[in-house]
Amino acid sequence: MSSLSVADQLAQLRRGVAEILPADGLEAKLKKSVATGRPLTVKLGCDPSRPDLHVGHAVVLRKLRQFQDLGHRAILIVGDFTAMIGDPSGKSKTRPPLSAEETRANGRTYIDQATKVLDPDPEKLTIVHNSDWLGPMSFADVIRLASHYTVARMLERDEFQNRFRAGEPIAVHEFLYPLAQGQDSVHLEADVELGGTDQTFNLLVGRALMEAVGQEPQVCLTLPILEGTDGVQKMSKSLDNYIALTEPPQEMYGKTLSIPDALIYRWAELATDIPTDELPRWKTYAAEDPRNAKHDLAFRLVEMYHGTEAAQGARTHFEQTVIRGELPEDVPEFTPAEARVGFLDLIRQAGLAPSNGEARRLVQQGAVQLDGVRVDDAARVLDLAAEAPFVLKVGKRRFVRVLPPGAA
Repeated sequence: MSSLSVADQLAQLRRGVAEILPADGLEAKLKKSVATGRPLTVKLGCDPSRPDLHVGHAVVLRKLRQFQDLGHRAILIVGDFTAMIGDPSGKSKTRPPLSAEETRANGRTYIDQATKVLDPDPEKLTIVHNSDWLGPMSFADVIRLASHYTVARMLERDEFQNRFRAGEPIAVHEFLYPLAQGQDSVHLEADVELGGTDQTFNLLVGRALMEAVGQEPQVCLTLPILEGTDGVQKMSKSLDNYIALTEPPQEMYGKTLSIPDALIYRWAELATDIPTDELPRWKTYAAEDPRNAKHDLAFRLVEMYHGTEAAQGARTHFEQTVIRGELPEDVPEFTPAEARVGFLDLIRQAGLAPSNGEARRLVQQGAVQLDGVRVDDAARVLDLAAEAPFVLKVGKRRFVRVLPPGAA
C-alpha cells in the first residue's frame, strides 16, 4: 500500500482524466482503502482485435501504471471472449467477430507490448482472460445476466441510437458485449475500471450489473482519446497517424516532431511520465518555445520506451540527417538478388515500405531519393550492375545503401 495520503493519491490519479463516475467515487474508494489497508482492485480490459499498440493506447495503460505505483492491484483483462463478440463502441455497422485463435494470438502480442508501460511484477499485475469465466456460462446464465439490463437503457447508447435512426442493422449479439464486459467486473469484484471516453457506456453497465447482484459498484475513470500526429483524427494505424510502442527510436523521435504545436502540452500530460508538478512549466514552455519543447517531448517518449542512450542517439540522428542533411554513420546495406529490379520492388525488398502500393505512394509524394536526387518515376527499372552502389532514402529518416549483386 502507498504511504501517500488520499489527497496526494487523488492529485496523481486525476491527472489527465476526462471523467470520474460518480464524481466523489474515487475519493471514497481511496479513503476506504486507507482505512482497511486493502489495496483497490483496478481493472482494465484490452480488446485484442488487433495486435499493435500505439502511444494512444498507452494513455489508459499509463493510468493503470499510476495505480500500480501507488500500491493498488492492477488487473489486465485480455478480452479474448468479448473480442469474439466485437465491441460496438464507435462502430457504424456490425463488426465481424474474431476467431478464438485470432484473439489469443493478438492477446499474446498485446501483453508483450503493454508491459512496456505496466510493471510486470506478478505482485503488482495480474493478467487474466475473460474466456475463463465467460466461456463456461450456460444459456441460462446468459438469460439471467440479460435480465439485469433493459432494451431501453441499451438503446441510450449513442452508437445504437444513430444506427437505429439511420436504418442500419443492430445485431442482438452486440447487446451482449457491454453485458459481458460488465460481467468481468462482477467476476473480479472491481473497485475501479479504466477506459477511454468511448468506453463510458460499457463501464457504466458494469456498475449496474454489480449493483444488481448486491456488490458495491465500481468507480469508472475515463481517459481522453489521444489525437494522432496529424492533430485532427484519433491516433490510428489505419489513418497512418500513429506512433507504435515498438517503433524504432529514430522513427519515434521523428514522428513526434511532426505533431502540431497545439498538441505538445496535451501529449506531455497524457503520453509521458513528466512529473505532474512540472506540467504547469511545460504548458508555458510549449506555448513560448514550441520547437525546443517538441524536441524535449520526443526525447522523453523515446527514453520511456527505449532508454536514455537510444533517445540521445535518436536526437543525434535527427540533427545529423534532417537538420544538417548528412548521411548517418551507420547506414544499413542491402544487396538485391537480381541485377535488374523494378524501383518499387527495390524499395519493398530493402524494407523501406511494406508493399509495392505503399512504395508507389511514397514515390508519388516525392519522398524517395537516390543519392540525394528525388525519383518521380515509379515504373523505373534499375540496372544495379551499372548504377549501384547508391543510397536509397525514403522520407527524412530511412536510409539503405544498395550494393550491386555479388558485392562482398
